[in-house]
Amino acid sequence: MDSNEVNKLLGGFLGTCFIVFSIGLVSDALFASPAPEKPGFAIEAQEPTEGGAAAPAAAEKPIADLLATANAEAGAAIFKKCQACHSGEKGGPNKVGPDLWDIVDRPVAEHQGFAYSSGMKDFSKGGQEHWTYDNLNHFITSPKKFVKGTAMGFAGLPKEEDRANVIAYLRTLSDNPKPLPQPGAAADASAKPAEAAKPADGAAKPAEGTAPAKPAAPAQ
Repeated sequence: MDSNEVNKLLGGFLGTCFIVFSIGLVSDALFASPAPEKPGFAIEAQEPTEGGAAAPAAAEKPIADLLATANAEAGAAIFKKCQACHSGEKGGPNKVGPDLWDIVDRPVAEHQGFAYSSGMKDFSKGGQEHWTYDNLNHFITSPKKFVKGTAMGFAGLPKEEDRANVIAYLRTLSDNPKPLPQPGAAADASAKPAEAAKPADGAAKPAEGTAPAKPAAPAQ
């Protein structure tokens, strides 16, 4: 092999190396992604301090206070979604759920001619439990959570104002609407712990072994 061929080989090798090196430099320049000086979205997670108490949940407003400003006409509009399963007129037919005429303070699971679920019968305790304003409020909030085993498929009304309006309307479905509970009664009871366990005048006393403040609701 003469010197010319050696020089050609060395020149080709050096040229190849130069091309490869140049391509690497150009690629780095084109696809470089420098880290930003400041992130676009800074997510700061605040860790709870040890021993710190969790934020208390918002206190539920007593139904007596809600009913003081409730609108029965607004409740009648909301009740339209209930009419697929319930009638509300006097002597009305039972549908998927029982007729709700005179429902306020009516014994639970005692409406004539309706076949109640076992869960509702258990909750009724043989008619000892009544549909008090408080029970109606809790039941309409979440039927299946309040009465275990109820066949009522309604998910509930999460807004307390809507529940109060519906209950105010249900109260009108009667020849003798029941008296409204006194606003502020629950607040007075909470201020006096010794009296808090006593049921309000006129309210149905819960059966033994049941939670005192648990109310029920209108339909299955």
